[in-house]
Amino acid sequence: MLFPAPLIRGALVRRYKRFLADVDLDPDGRVVAHCPNPGSMAGLAEPGAEVWLSPAAGPKRKLRWTWELVRDADTGSLVGINTGRANAVVEEALRAGLVDPPLAGPSIRREVRYGSGSRVDFLLTGGDGQRCFLEVKSVTLRRSPAAPHIGEFPDAVTARGARHLRELAAVRAGGDRAMLLYLVQREDCEAVRLAADIDPAYAEAARDAQAAGVDFRAVDCRVTPEEIAVRRPLPVEI
Repeated sequence: MLFPAPLIRGALVRRYKRFLADVDLDPDGRVVAHCPNPGSMAGLAEPGAEVWLSPAAGPKRKLRWTWELVRDADTGSLVGINTGRANAVVEEALRAGLVDPPLAGPSIRREVRYGSGSRVDFLLTGGDGQRCFLEVKSVTLRRSPAAPHIGEFPDAVTARGARHLRELAAVRAGGDRAMLLYLVQREDCEAVRLAADIDPAYAEAARDAQAAGVDFRAVDCRVTPEEIAVRRPLPVEI
């Protein structure tokens, strides 16, 4: 997924009210940017961090800038923090056959209603009519000194994420295929595991979903100021 316009580098001053960030840009000075990430962004929102912003596409946007990338000070890896980009990255990978190639059938639909009032990120239908309900979760957390190359999800309590797992389990019980794909928007992780200490309920829902037949996959990404693109599969520890 190519960014539609060149990103601008700056230095983070602070993140606040979850969705706002003050950033020093050269030569614009200090600006307020939208932070499109509902999680804690642990380890990625330290003052002085190198960040990259995208300009608004039109003049009617309340905030001119959107926070897209941050550099992990420990590993030097760029991290994509805009969760709104995840589905575009995954759709591009699906169409290129980079995510579980048997899923790359003739039909790829986004935001299809299912479960109890939810919308699945992707409904994939193969040439044989087999359907796969695919949910995507964006991974940015990397925190363990003992295992520094492990990505973790979630980085904050997510009742919505647990509900999606229960709905995927129900889909599987009905005979369709169901998959949870962790999109690791960084290059410095070798595996993905559950952050059970952060959200025990999500971890329990994930274990129940796996027992019900939900497929768990993960891929990491090549992240640059020009694009974010799926790079390779990673193992998932449930």
